[in-house]
Amino acid sequence: MKIASIADVKAHLSAFVKASAKGPVVVTRNGKAVAVLLGVHDDDELERMLLAHSRKLRALLDAADRRIDERAGVPHE
Repeated sequence: MKIASIADVKAHLSAFVKASAKGPVVVTRNGKAVAVLLGVHDDDELERMLLAHSRKLRALLDAADRRIDERAGVPHE
């Protein structure tokens, strides 16, 4: 894992994108982490990452969990 300031990342973006293929690159501003560059190896991995951080999907799943908890889900039969 690499750690770099936002100024360094701006100045050498291509190098940090290349480095992200080997592991996460933590981007800092004033010494505090503000972002992470993650390498993507294929379309499926990209889709999984995007869905994992989708607020819309999370809201749908949470609503479904509430319906199941309230016994309002779809019966198995």
